[in-house]
Amino acid sequence: MRKKIVAGNWKMNKLVGEATELATAVKRSLADKTDVEVVLCPPFTVLKTVGDIIANTQVKLGAQNMHWEKEGAFTGEVSAGMLRDLFCHYVILGHSERRQFCHETDAVVNRKVKAALTANLTPIVCVGELLEQREANQTEEVVTNQVLKSLAGLDETGFRRTVIAYEPVWAIGTGRTASPAQAQEVHALIRRVLAKMSNPGAAQAVRIQYGGSMKPSNAKELLSQPDIDGGLIGGAALDAAAFVEIVNAAG
Repeated sequence: MRKKIVAGNWKMNKLVGEATELATAVKRSLADKTDVEVVLCPPFTVLKTVGDIIANTQVKLGAQNMHWEKEGAFTGEVSAGMLRDLFCHYVILGHSERRQFCHETDAVVNRKVKAALTANLTPIVCVGELLEQREANQTEEVVTNQVLKSLAGLDETGFRRTVIAYEPVWAIGTGRTASPAQAQEVHALIRRVLAKMSNPGAAQAVRIQYGGSMKPSNAKELLSQPDIDGGLIGGAALDAAAFVEIVNAAG
């Protein structure tokens, strides 16, 4: 059985005081939660603040991005080693906003995935199609290519240590959500692609999250699908009560 994983992506939100309040509220409800893996992914500026609050609990710390190099002249960037130094366990890579606004390619994501795994960070690798691609019936082609290229060159151990987040871009922050059947269809596709890249056993071990306007009202139905192993939560993660409700729906 794959253990469900729910990660809160705070994006570019929360100053130190606000982050302290939110992380403390999440800790109050989920500190001892063991049947679901809970991850908080705040901005770089409050990683240490949040990390200190959730230290010695079951809640794990994650970052929203990283560079593939260990160190060097990369102004404004953060390395995997820097994240590990703050006791990060997870890092989100290839989020659609990074792909769209920062022009990250699958090749760039692939370099970051390998660097994260080398540093003993668990990558949460995001894939998903645009609205026009879905309307043109290109979802399967787009998502397959993103998985193939973003995870190229990984061995079986690498596959088993990676989390994938399917996030239909048209459903991120829009209030629109893929139906449970639509989401399950793409999750099952991703697992088939993984099986071809590695083997069926490794593919069955990989956890695949759904990310795209998951909220308390739809979480249980989405999470009941056989290939949906959790959620990458955006807007609802900024409200402690909503986030806790989603986590509880997973477990």
